[in-house]
Amino acid sequence: MKQFLPFIILLIVVSSCKSKKTYTSKSNQTHTVKVNTTAKPTKEASSIVKYAQTFDGTRYKYGGTTKKGMDCSGLIYTSFKKHNVSLPRTTSGLQGTGDWIDVKEVNVGDLVFFATRKNSRKVNHVGIVSSVRTGNVEFIHASTSRGVMTSSLAERYWYFAFVQARRVL
Repeated sequence: MKQFLPFIILLIVVSSCKSKKTYTSKSNQTHTVKVNTTAKPTKEASSIVKYAQTFDGTRYKYGGTTKKGMDCSGLIYTSFKKHNVSLPRTTSGLQGTGDWIDVKEVNVGDLVFFATRKNSRKVNHVGIVSSVRTGNVEFIHASTSRGVMTSSLAERYWYFAFVQARRVL
């Protein structure tokens, strides 16, 4: 009996460590974003986006504009300022800058605005379009949870949070 006790304990431990069943999350469902892919990005817009991408991985810091920490509007402000384009520092200031454009017409360098608070359509987040492909628009932004990163409008979360796009160049 004493010989079987370690075996039984081992069997119980191993059987209790089963991996969880995999669940498909609806939050990662993708949506198709209809966009015009014939327009080529300007050299200036491509350069601004390339500079913004150098901040990829930078941690989020409210009010930040440096590699030590950055918020979403700080990323836009810093990236455009580097290329001598003066823009407001805040998301609310940015949402009234430039010309409103339909999401179908976005191009690299355009700004995309989001309402991420529950039950609100008030804009509180902004990103720069970094890539436009058939059915997908990617943008770089500073997420509070992951810092500066690239996301897609086809992701369920961003698809439903999207409010408007603006062209500032």
